[in-house]
Amino acid sequence: MNILSYGLLALVSRKEASGYDLMLKIQPFWQAKHSQIYPLLGSMEEKGLLSAIWIQQADKPDKKLYSITPEGTKKLHEWLLEETAAPVMRDEFNLKCFCIHLAEPAEVRRMFDDRRAFHLDRIQYYKNIQDNIPTEHRNPGHIGFEDYILLQKAIMRTQASVDWIDWVEKEYGQWKVEI
Repeated sequence: MNILSYGLLALVSRKEASGYDLMLKIQPFWQAKHSQIYPLLGSMEEKGLLSAIWIQQADKPDKKLYSITPEGTKKLHEWLLEETAAPVMRDEFNLKCFCIHLAEPAEVRRMFDDRRAFHLDRIQYYKNIQDNIPTEHRNPGHIGFEDYILLQKAIMRTQASVDWIDWVEKEYGQWKVEI
């Protein structure tokens, strides 16, 4: 199984969900399209890791609702205990930083200002979600604790990016980038 499969199992282990719901829920963790997700769900259902029922809907097409099986829970637990791979980072902004020597200082400033604004918006987005997490979910052992700690990680990581941009701005002063 691949990492995406385990991610889908993890989401379904918390609450049964449709393929569409899973596609939306996996995005903060892993970029995946429906063309990847649906075949994996079918495969995991064939292997007995997931079970599914069809739900009839009046105004929309019927949907398939997936839930984890005991075998799926066992497989997910085994994966949880495996050594975790090093994180993968793909950030176009980092690549662009390698060629800022080609830009005018005003262009570089705009680039960094835009990225700061993006991160500040994300921090507010995460904090709004975090504010709606019930107090009892903030306790270890509660199934909602995972949401709380992952949101805190997202806030801290994003704040670190803002701090780095502030450092770059101070380091380079008037944005006179030398070759």
